Amino acid sequence: MHHSINIKNLSYTYPDGHQALNNISLSIAPNERVALVGPNGAGKSTLMLHLNGILSGEGSIQICDLVASKDTIGQMRSMVGLVFQSPEDQLFSPTVYDDVAFGPLYQNLPMPEVEGRVADALAAVAMEGYARRVSHHLSVGEKKRIAIATVLSMKPEVLVLDEPTAGLDPRARRSLINLLRELPMTMLVSTHDMLMVGEIFPRMVILDEGSVVADGPTRELMNNIDLLEMHGLERPCMPPGFD
Repeated sequence: MHHSINIKNLSYTYPDGHQALNNISLSIAPNERVALVGPNGAGKSTLMLHLNGILSGEGSIQICDLVASKDTIGQMRSMVGLVFQSPEDQLFSPTVYDDVAFGPLYQNLPMPEVEGRVADALAAVAMEGYARRVSHHLSVGEKKRIAIATVLSMKPEVLVLDEPTAGLDPRARRSLINLLRELPMTMLVSTHDMLMVGEIFPRMVILDEGSVVADGPTRELMNNIDLLEMHGLERPCMPPGFD
């Protein structure tokens, strides 16, 4: 079976001796949307940093048909769009246009192609009129959308987001959830926002102490109150008809 992400027996220990990931295996199919949940310190961010080569542990990672190695890091980073929790870690150029154009320019694409990709990426996050704005002056919700646009302009195969709704007010959160729902691509999202998980992620993976402790349909896992409590999670009050 073809997978967008295929992780086998991945383990990682930080230089201080803390083992953050312990023999993780996880496969995600094309266009599948998967939520990665678990308590702080479970290893969620560490796992995500392996998907585009920022960290490298023992085991194997395959993105589509590409096996992760020192020789393929450049290709991996264009295939996996990693959006950090804080947009400040992603936005550093004078204007929104410069931020979104950064990746395609780095890939040495011709200018008409770069401009087309910037336009497409801003349209995908409903920020068409923002190209000449200064990222620094935008709201947190707007910055999150621009951060997503900076990776969409690279045309990745997979979108990986770390805590996308953190720090957003209710309106910006709703707007971002609607955006994620409409993006037609493979998506792995680490989050504490269990209500969002129940709403737009059919599959949920629970990570705790560096291991996958549960992986299955979100509805089933959400209804296992004991399992959730055991791993520091709370079942949200879901809308009618969820059970």
